[in-house]
Amino acid sequence: MGIIGYYFIMNNEQNQLQINDIKTIVEIPDYSIYFYYGLIILAFSLFLASLYFVYNYFKSKKHSLEKEYLFILKNIDLSNQKNSAYTISKYGRLLVKDERQKRLFEELHNSLEEFKYKKTIDKKIPNTIKLQYETFLESLDV
Repeated sequence: MGIIGYYFIMNNEQNQLQINDIKTIVEIPDYSIYFYYGLIILAFSLFLASLYFVYNYFKSKKHSLEKEYLFILKNIDLSNQKNSAYTISKYGRLLVKDERQKRLFEELHNSLEEFKYKKTIDKKIPNTIKLQYETFLESLDV
């Protein structure tokens, strides 16, 4: 065996020593699936929360519109007969909720018909119609 053979043997022994220094495979815990599930649950929760807030926003807006309509009805100037008849008809229809209110509104609406479709109106709104109007306003609950 010459120098070359001795070199291969020594080189082989060094390789074996390096192989002996390698340790066994160690299992590393992987929590990425839990992070993935957590993100999905968080995204779904945020989506539901945003739907809830959007729903409440529009629900409260509708309620405020009803209050605004009632304010308009309570502050109508009955001296302008034609305009007040149209305004009562418009906003009264939007505020009616139950059968009693519907019946009172229909009676008031039929009484106001004579003030709507004429060019000029010479007479004032009678007290009976004003009483119907006040009764209708008292029946509204916003």
